Amino acid sequence: MDSVAALDPVMLARLQFAFTISFHIIFPSFTIGLSAYIATLGVMWLATGQERYRRIAQFWTKIFAVSFGMGVVSGIVLSYEFGTNWSRFSVVAGNIVGPLAGYEVLSAFFLEASFLAIMLFGGNRVPRWLHALSAVIVAIGTALSAFWILSANSWMHTPAGHEMRDGVAFPLDWFAIVFNPSFLYRLAHMLNASYLTAGFVVLAVGARYLVANRHDEEARTMLRMALGLLIILAPLQLFLGDQHGLNTLKHQPIKIAAMEAHWDGKEPGDFHIFAWPDEKAEQNRFAISIPRGASLILTHDPNGLFPGLKSVPPQDRPPVKSVFFAFRVMLGIGFFMIGAALFGGLLWWRGTLFRTRWYLWVMSHSWWIGFVAVLAGWIVTESGRQPWIVQGILRTADATSPVLGGALATTLVLFVLVYGVVFSFGIFYINRLINKGPQGSAIEPPKSLGGTLASAGDATREAVAKG
Repeated sequence: MDSVAALDPVMLARLQFAFTISFHIIFPSFTIGLSAYIATLGVMWLATGQERYRRIAQFWTKIFAVSFGMGVVSGIVLSYEFGTNWSRFSVVAGNIVGPLAGYEVLSAFFLEASFLAIMLFGGNRVPRWLHALSAVIVAIGTALSAFWILSANSWMHTPAGHEMRDGVAFPLDWFAIVFNPSFLYRLAHMLNASYLTAGFVVLAVGARYLVANRHDEEARTMLRMALGLLIILAPLQLFLGDQHGLNTLKHQPIKIAAMEAHWDGKEPGDFHIFAWPDEKAEQNRFAISIPRGASLILTHDPNGLFPGLKSVPPQDRPPVKSVFFAFRVMLGIGFFMIGAALFGGLLWWRGTLFRTRWYLWVMSHSWWIGFVAVLAGWIVTESGRQPWIVQGILRTADATSPVLGGALATTLVLFVLVYGVVFSFGIFYINRLINKGPQGSAIEPPKSLGGTLASAGDATREAVAKG
C-alpha cells in the first residue's frame, strides 16, 4: 500500500496523456498528408483518364481507411482524459479549449465523415467527378481538423483574447483566441510536417516495389509524385521551423534556452551539435559545439544575446535533456529529408532515378522518419512548455484531478497493452496491403438507366440469336 501511495499522480497523469497523445498523433500526421495525396490522384485521374492514377488512389485509400480508423479510436480516449485526469485544467481553460475542440468536430470531423464513405466505397457507384470531389473534401476536412486542434494547443502556449475571473479564463475576442501569436507558425510547421511524413511513406513504398521489380508503372508514378512534393516541402520546412523558432524565442524564451541548453544569457549562445546537459551543475558536459552558432541563428548576430536557463528559478525550467535531444533528432531528420529529396531530384534530372538501386534501397527503409520527426517535435513543443500547461496561467501540477496514483498506474498499463495490440494489428494489416500492392481492373463510369436497359436488350437478342 505504501508503494502505491508513493506514486506521483501528476507524473502518472502526464505519462498517460503523453503516451496516448504520442500514439494518436502519428495517425493524423499521416492521414492529413495522405488524404491530400489521394485527392491529387483523384483529380489527375479525372483530368487525364489514366488508369494508373485510379489504381494508386484505390491502393492508398485502403491504407488511409485503416490509419484514419486507428486515429479516431486512439483520439477518443484523449477527450475522456481531460475529464478524468485533468479536471482542474478543464475548469480553468475549458471556456476556451472546449469550444475550439467542438468546432473541430462540427466543421472538420463531420465533413470528413460525410464524404469518407463516398471516397471509400463510391469508386464504381458514383460519377468520377463526385468521387474525386469527395476525396478533395476529405483532404480539406483533415486540414480543418488540424486547424482547430492546433489553434487550441497554440492558445495554451501563447494565450490571448481572454480575461481571468476568479482563476477561470473567459473569452473576450475569439479572433484573437483562434489566431493567437504562435498559431499560424505552428499550423504551417505541422501541416508541412504531415505532408512530408506522407510523402516519405509514398516514396518508400514506390522504392520498395522498384527494388522488388513489382508494380513498375505505379511505383515510378509514386516516386515522381513524392519527389516532386519533397523537393519543395523539405527545404521549406527548414524555413518554417526557423520562423517558428523565432516566434518561440519572442513568447517562450526559456523553451528556446532548453532547446539550445543555453544557461547564461549574459553570453552569446553556442550551437551544441552534442552535449550532455547537467541540470544540477547548470552546465553542459562533453559538448561539441559551433561557437556562437545559436546566437547567429536566433538573433542573426554572432554576438547576439538571448535569455538563458539561469534567468528563471530551477522550478520554472522545462526538463532540459528531453527538449535538447528531441530537438536535435527533429533537426537531424529534417536535414536528412532535405538531402534525400534533393539528391533524388538530381537522379531524376539525370535520368538514373529508377536505376540507382542503393538510393532506392535506402529510401525503401526510410518510411518511418517522418513519424519520428513529428514525435520529436511534439516532445520539444510540449515538454518545453513545462512547468506550465497554459503558459503563465496554470501550472501542470495544479491542473490534475484528485485521482489516486494507483488508479492512474493501472490504467496506464492497460492503455499500453490495448494500444500495443491495436497498433500491432493495424501495422500488420497495412503491411499486408502494401505487400499486395495496387490491384483492380478499370472502373467503368455508372451507366444511365436507359443505357442499362439497352445493354440488357442487346444481351437478350444475342442470346436468342445463339439459341
